[in-house]
Amino acid sequence: MKEEYDIVVVGGGPAGSTAARFAAQGGASVALFEKDREIGIPVRCAEAAGLDHLSEFIPLDSQWIAQEFDRIKLVSPAGKEVKMLSPAKGAILHRRLFDHALALEAAKAGVRIHTKSYVHKVEFQADGPQTLYVKQFGEDKKVRAGMVIAADGVESRIARFAGIRTQTALKDIESCAQMLVSNIDVEASQIEFYFSERWAPGGYAWVFPKGENSANIGLGVNGAKAGPTSAMDYLKEFLAEFYPNAVALTTVAGGVPVSKCLSTLATDGLLIVGDAARQVNPVTGGGIAASLTSGRLAGIVASKAFEKRDYSAASLKEYENVWNRSHGKDYVRMYRVKEWITKLTDKDLDDLAANLQGIPAEKLTLLKLFKTAIRNKPSLLLDVIKLFAQFS
Repeated sequence: MKEEYDIVVVGGGPAGSTAARFAAQGGASVALFEKDREIGIPVRCAEAAGLDHLSEFIPLDSQWIAQEFDRIKLVSPAGKEVKMLSPAKGAILHRRLFDHALALEAAKAGVRIHTKSYVHKVEFQADGPQTLYVKQFGEDKKVRAGMVIAADGVESRIARFAGIRTQTALKDIESCAQMLVSNIDVEASQIEFYFSERWAPGGYAWVFPKGENSANIGLGVNGAKAGPTSAMDYLKEFLAEFYPNAVALTTVAGGVPVSKCLSTLATDGLLIVGDAARQVNPVTGGGIAASLTSGRLAGIVASKAFEKRDYSAASLKEYENVWNRSHGKDYVRMYRVKEWITKLTDKDLDDLAANLQGIPAEKLTLLKLFKTAIRNKPSLLLDVIKLFAQFS
């Protein structure tokens, strides 16, 4: 580990590795600090992603694609099933291998990757340099950098060191639990979602196959509706009801933000990306696509700042402005739709499923589904049309 770099990225997930790679491609000396001993672990993700989007960032590799899917099943509280074709080609990933692949691309671009390197303090200065205090394998080190890219996940301590408020309201976070289970029967090319207050209040449960006899099965519970029952307890009850013979191979839990993006994404010497920036789809809780997109954008802007040797807020605001123009409005729309969805009762969900019964899977689109759902909420119609018309 050197004592000085042009750019330091904190966090080795998809957003961090991608940001580091694109920053390094501009000639900057870039270091990536990951607090865990290995890139890609622990896996705190349902691992679903759209393949077309992934191919924009990295060549697709069958080694980190566990299972492709082309169908979706939605299950209402009363057990009514609604089936549709997937609006885009999707896959369940082996995130550990996928994250490794992204880190390898960063390393090829010249990024110095340091694992087991915990950044426990950052001193930001408007005119730089930024000073990072790192503990690596028990040894204290001090590193200077022209700027920092915070990709440290939902906890986003780095942004807080810069005085940026990152806390979320309880209603804007999902408490999630997931197990990779085997010894089950699943349709390998179909992902499933279950909606009910008794399974996952304010959220949903999912079954994402990773082959013929295994799947990621998990759920998210809205923080404002969780009550005394934990997400893990809800998950155990769900498995007992639907997959009583399942054998758990891994178990993970964590929080997923379903909030608006942070209002401040760039300031003197700092860019914030991925989950740390709350760049997560508030409707689904999915964040891989946004992490890759924001990481690339941040890396490009950081590279430009390096060329000018200007890491001021005025220079770095390009990242925030481009993100807001290209994606921010959609995330605001998603948030409004999410707020409405979390207020639906089990009866509302069963009524919606009943209204969709009989529509062939190949004719049911996301746009048609949501237009049916919000027919009594016209104020959301324009939001839905703009969000989902591309999948009709």
